[in-house]
Amino acid sequence: MNAKEEIDRLTNELKVYQDKYYKEGISLVPDSEYDRLSDRLSMLEKEHPELMHPDSPTLRVGSDLTNDFPEVRHTIPVLSLDKAYSDEAVLDFFSRSIEKEGGMLSFAAEEKIDGISMVLYYEKGILVRAVTRGNGEIGNDVTANVMTIRSVPLKLAEPVDIAVRGEVFLHKADFERLNAAENDEAKRAANPRNLTAGAIRRQKSSEARLVPMDIFCYEGFWSDRQETPLDHITILSTLKRLGFNINPHLAFFAETKEEAGRKLRGAGLEGDAYAFREIDSYIKKKTSERSSLPYEIDGLVFKINELDVRDRLGYTEHHPRWAIAYKFESPQAEARLLGITVQVGRTGRITPVAEISPTKLGGSTIRRATLHNQEYINELELAIGDTVSISKRGDVIPAVESVIDKNEDGNTTYKLPATCPCCGTEIVQVGGLQYCPNYRCPDQVKGRISYFASSDQMDIDTLGPKTVAIFYDAGLLRNIEDIYTADFSAASGLPGIGDKTISILQNGIKESLGRPFSTVLSSLGVAEIGKKGAEMLISGGFDTIDKLIDASGKGDTAPFVSIAGIGETTAENIIKAFRSPELLCTIEALRAAGLHLAAEKDVDEVAEQIFAGEVWCITGSFKAFNPRSKALKEIEKRGGRTVSSVTSRTTHLLAGEGGGSKRADAERLGVKIVGEDEFLSMIGSKGHDVPDDGGQLLLF
Repeated sequence: MNAKEEIDRLTNELKVYQDKYYKEGISLVPDSEYDRLSDRLSMLEKEHPELMHPDSPTLRVGSDLTNDFPEVRHTIPVLSLDKAYSDEAVLDFFSRSIEKEGGMLSFAAEEKIDGISMVLYYEKGILVRAVTRGNGEIGNDVTANVMTIRSVPLKLAEPVDIAVRGEVFLHKADFERLNAAENDEAKRAANPRNLTAGAIRRQKSSEARLVPMDIFCYEGFWSDRQETPLDHITILSTLKRLGFNINPHLAFFAETKEEAGRKLRGAGLEGDAYAFREIDSYIKKKTSERSSLPYEIDGLVFKINELDVRDRLGYTEHHPRWAIAYKFESPQAEARLLGITVQVGRTGRITPVAEISPTKLGGSTIRRATLHNQEYINELELAIGDTVSISKRGDVIPAVESVIDKNEDGNTTYKLPATCPCCGTEIVQVGGLQYCPNYRCPDQVKGRISYFASSDQMDIDTLGPKTVAIFYDAGLLRNIEDIYTADFSAASGLPGIGDKTISILQNGIKESLGRPFSTVLSSLGVAEIGKKGAEMLISGGFDTIDKLIDASGKGDTAPFVSIAGIGETTAENIIKAFRSPELLCTIEALRAAGLHLAAEKDVDEVAEQIFAGEVWCITGSFKAFNPRSKALKEIEKRGGRTVSSVTSRTTHLLAGEGGGSKRADAERLGVKIVGEDEFLSMIGSKGHDVPDDGGQLLLF
């Protein structure tokens, strides 16, 4: 048997096995035999690429070659849908359409799958392109990844030229299984749609294949108009005959239920028949069934069935006039994306921030919302001018959740700049994130200093981001260690900087010298070492900075991963940080300044765990707790957990004088607010008179 004959035989044989397994759930051969045949075919195709079939089963496996997702112009209209949020609005759409046409119409109703819109382009029955929706005119070519989806036919039953619209999605059970298998909680997807969007944009199609995506197809556009069916339900039955997966939960509306059933049967489709007057009961039925479906839906789509009527009604710039989407829930808030600002964090991470039209949400006016990274923007196919849905995640951080309507300006998906907006250094990609690698980038330097001095870290009064920026621009602060050597008196007279400010700052710097090692360690700004991380390291035996430096110098992750809560990746990042010449230089300068770089032995007796299970936040200034990190220690010593901001999970707010937005958040969320005197009573202080000289209160 020559190569062509063997390739033909293996191709046909494997296609039979695939169809039987993925369409009927029947395995005709053991997995080992299927893999052996597939490997043999793959080897022959590599040796004889000219003999490879355009719908070869090996295309389902995917490639390890990197995809670059070029932009492709659509040849069909790929628009949004007009929205309705009540059954009355849907019935009004029916009535207006019928009145406009002066005759009786029929309507198809389909579930609105919460997935990723896709257009499949076929030439002579062969899949040649799969393109994301994009801005409706231009999308991204993700063909290699879509070919790995088993329900996408690579070759049709007939050699037609056709464009097919569909929705790629992930079944709930598969989503739960994949999320449960992801050990890194930060990498878990929020919902099936997000995981699907990420999989569609994997750079390697062999990785996309690992996410078992599915597709329901719902519209077909033939290149030859004479081949186009006369109505929508015939389009659906034709797509099914060609090999496409269509949603079986179809409903059909006509003047009478009998007429609707007759038309469905005439098209050879199964579905539920309804009269127009039953629209309310249909929507209630689908709403109640929503949670029990094996996939997510966020609404229903109603379409005029007759295609000649669709042609007459046509399109607006935004949506077809012959369809409407009923949404189960109105968005928390809608806003227009006015622009995107690119921020540079203290670690160099590049973060895009959405600038939106002022929007009321959760009792406040939102003007900015997080966009996370370029990958998240790509998943949303977000462009300037789009109308977006905004929510508050955890009742704190506003975030752009989805695109409701695409812009009408022709703007395509936003791309982050190739260089740092602050220093001009070329941005680098690390996993799914972008970074400026320039350690001396001004925004990074200012961020590190501000973080070090913040109230939740070294708690240096008046040294906030605005003041840090002033001192940086004046040349007084260029590193963290400059805080302890700079002559701040030279700054007197700068905008907002007076003698009183300088005096308070100098006192704050002096007090910071007494902060414990755990606070100094977490304040250094090492990405993997926050408060809890510092405590874990110290409890795990790294109770001096020198032990951390020595262990990191050896490059062995074992001493770190032996500590509960520290994984391999975290250990590697800690080692990298404490081998950095810049950080080592800062540490030596802080040592010279007299900061605590070793933990003191805790001689306190174990306190009664009266705050166990509680979550505390602190705001304002205190007479008895200066710095206020002492209050944090009292809470944690008694079993409480401390956080830096008030959320719905916060149980108590310890409020001193001058507390600001945290108190307002606590009142809004119903968090118990505790004053300083009440707190002292709770922890059993034997006295809390504060010396006139401002000395620190000694408890117990």
